[in-house]
Amino acid sequence: MAKKNDWKNREGVVFSTSSDFNYQYQQEESQTTLPAQQQNLKVQLDKSMRAGKQVTLVTGFTGKTGDIEILGKLLKTKCGVGGSVKDREIIIQGDHRDKIVQILIKEGYKAKRVG
Repeated sequence: MAKKNDWKNREGVVFSTSSDFNYQYQQEESQTTLPAQQQNLKVQLDKSMRAGKQVTLVTGFTGKTGDIEILGKLLKTKCGVGGSVKDREIIIQGDHRDKIVQILIKEGYKAKRVG
């Protein structure tokens, strides 16, 4: 059964006069998550467009959204700080590059510090 606000997700279709019209939603690509040994993660410091605040970015993760959120939660917990996962990047508040690289290597990921 369709959700009540399902029409908001429709792109390009405003109205159809056909009584048997059924909107086809774009399927989200089901990207398989690579094993930890095959991930090439880059850890870098970023200050741009953040009001001078420093954040540590972890980029290069290939896989499902749920798996990157689990990794982000692990990094936030181990560092004891806040952060989020946006646009396939893990954002950790503060400069924790060395600690995050050590955590990722310990978990079996290939990670390197960039910049």
